[in-house]
Amino acid sequence: MRRRAIPAYSSGMSTATATSASSAVKHTPSGRIFNFSAGPGALPEEVIRQAQQDIWNIDGTGIGIMEHSHRGKLFDRVLAEAEEACRKVGDVPASYKVLFLTGGATSQNFMVPANILPDDGVAAFLTTGYWAEKTWDEVKVYSSKCYEAWDGRASKHAHCPGDAELKYAARPVYVHMCSNNTIYGTQWRTADGGVRYPKMPEACDTLVCDASSDIFSRPIDVSRFGIIYAGAQKNVGIAGTTLAIVRDDLLKPVRTLPTMLRYDVQARDQSRHNTPPAFAIYLSGLVFKWILKQGGLPEIHKRNLEKASLIYAVLEGSKFWKGHARADSRSLMNLTFRVAPDVKNAQQLDEQFVKEALKNGMDQLKGHRSTGGMRASIYNAFPRDGCVALAQFMRDFEKKNG
Repeated sequence: MRRRAIPAYSSGMSTATATSASSAVKHTPSGRIFNFSAGPGALPEEVIRQAQQDIWNIDGTGIGIMEHSHRGKLFDRVLAEAEEACRKVGDVPASYKVLFLTGGATSQNFMVPANILPDDGVAAFLTTGYWAEKTWDEVKVYSSKCYEAWDGRASKHAHCPGDAELKYAARPVYVHMCSNNTIYGTQWRTADGGVRYPKMPEACDTLVCDASSDIFSRPIDVSRFGIIYAGAQKNVGIAGTTLAIVRDDLLKPVRTLPTMLRYDVQARDQSRHNTPPAFAIYLSGLVFKWILKQGGLPEIHKRNLEKASLIYAVLEGSKFWKGHARADSRSLMNLTFRVAPDVKNAQQLDEQFVKEALKNGMDQLKGHRSTGGMRASIYNAFPRDGCVALAQFMRDFEKKNG
């Protein structure tokens, strides 16, 4: 029987218009362009190719990964391999559970306190960006006694605080941080780009981390944390699942909760108390394996440092450009910058830069409305060639408009 062709996705543009728009953009030899999106972010091309095959027929089963039962033997193996690869990538201790949940990192804003913060308990928050602000807002559902040990709003979240800037009051049950601030382009980092862990208050050993935009971008000591969580769509895979790494003593909830919100239930049922986001978990497994194939986190970190340095070098050598983040807090994942405010028509030049960059095969460079300007997100899978292209384009743009 002759198979009908599947119609292409329609964006609302006519074929002629779509073709014309596409031809106006410079593509790489692979037919793709450089995707600087803050999320969902770039995926490794070999992972995409493997997924193309497995959507149609995975491992010769005659059924695609999206059609397999989440209780079947094939998915048993997919899930087990995803967890195993995750543990290898992060050197996750046996005393932690690896969970694949739903609801994004935003749902962890309420799921964390729901499970580990007693009624009117105290937790301390290190508010370093937009998403950290949202986490702080959400905890108020459970307690009015929580507090911010650091508030970066006054400095427009331009840096992550040093230990001397943290002001702990009442002893908290846990401290919450966001390791990388996607919107403002700041990161808890050491001079060599490694993870910087905040000073903890006395008698508190539970650090909770939203690592959505920099998880597994550099070596990390998981044992320093009680809970690490991350939306998958930046360095782990695609939107649809949330990775949560939870220390065993934090699994049992401190209050009565609906079944689906309990960490212990999710751990007991291997992240599938109900039908899980099977395809997103499968993709995460492929990405974990890809990281290991590259040489693991030490090699990934080396690459990320070098990629970011290509663009930061332009900012450091120019009075035309201005970065948002303070030098000691600059993110290796999300690089925020703009035309310097004292340059004539700076805002219009920002807009012109984004438009011209797209014509040159660089998309999603417009900054978030909170910061304006530009934002280049260069997650693990983002190619070095894209950073080279952006750095050169920035220099050329300055020559023409500076």
